[in-house]
Amino acid sequence: MKVIEIKQQVYQQNDRIASELRAEMKQRGTLLINLMSSPGAGKTTTLVRTLEALRGEMRIGIIEADIDSDVDALTVARAGAQAVQLHTGGMCHLDAFMTREGLKALNPAGLDLIFLENIGNLLCPAEVDTGAARNVMILSVPEGDDKPLKYPQIFRVVDLVLVNKIDALPFFDFDLTVFRQRVSALNPSAQILPYSARTGEGLGAWTDWIRAAAAQWKRA
Repeated sequence: MKVIEIKQQVYQQNDRIASELRAEMKQRGTLLINLMSSPGAGKTTTLVRTLEALRGEMRIGIIEADIDSDVDALTVARAGAQAVQLHTGGMCHLDAFMTREGLKALNPAGLDLIFLENIGNLLCPAEVDTGAARNVMILSVPEGDDKPLKYPQIFRVVDLVLVNKIDALPFFDFDLTVFRQRVSALNPSAQILPYSARTGEGLGAWTDWIRAAAAQWKRA
């Protein structure tokens, strides 16, 4: 009997396409950022704020992934982004195959920055390489500071953690110091930036991080 490792083959194909996408984006000088979070953590609101802050400075495209609906794509398009919507057909994450299709529809020529707004959950998106150059996650204060203990993999793969809704800190049992320690134990190189998408507090540190990442990507 011959056993065929389908899952391993699929992952190998995905990783090959992801590497090809990174090389293509590198040649274009376009930074591709994979943005992950739980539902309701503030991905779309953060993208709208980011578009407003970088308007006239960077040409930005957004690939919105959802199991269904195009609500988020319409929202970021109204905010001024070149946007496309991907329906994943029930899959709980983006992969490099889907990213490639999204990029074809988006036509990245001339764009400085592209966001992949991944499916909202903290498990599946962390397991698959999308082809992005940077992985960023948003964790909102109401979700709690224990999430690195419950979902360690996503914290291991991210370059940056945005702690959203810090304006709600007085109302929730969220300890930023403890959270930093828990993330650092899993991923010492991950940066952590507290901010509020609602009020704009801390947004400057986030846009500075984007500028630095984009400049580094073009130089490297």
